[in-house]
Amino acid sequence: MAKILIIDDDPDIVLAVRLTLEGAGHKVSDAPNSAEGLRKLEEVKPDLIILDVMMDSTTEGFQTALKLRSPDPKSPLSAYRNVPILMLTALHQTTDLRFGPDEDYLPVDVFIDKPIEPDKLVSAVNKLLTG
Repeated sequence: MAKILIIDDDPDIVLAVRLTLEGAGHKVSDAPNSAEGLRKLEEVKPDLIILDVMMDSTTEGFQTALKLRSPDPKSPLSAYRNVPILMLTALHQTTDLRFGPDEDYLPVDVFIDKPIEPDKLVSAVNKLLTG
């Protein structure tokens, strides 16, 4: 059983992801925005973070990923630098923009498009958790 933190402002997405991952045996916590999610890190100590792209701002998820993966050894988030990040996005459905993991610009491990297919989500989560 892994501890997973969902940072997403859409309660329907959070519920769908929670039900899917709890059904797969994981313990799930959530936060409605990045500020709350970053505050919950110490409490939850997640094995995996699921992060939405657009929340209070259109790039909030990108900015949060950059904070989490900061190479600065003095970063207050350095303990979570190696926690896998799965990013959820509807951007590919609503714009012509295409994003993917990038070590410098978008340091996440996997992108999954919304709407989420439960089997694809569980598979991606399990792959990230096992390395």
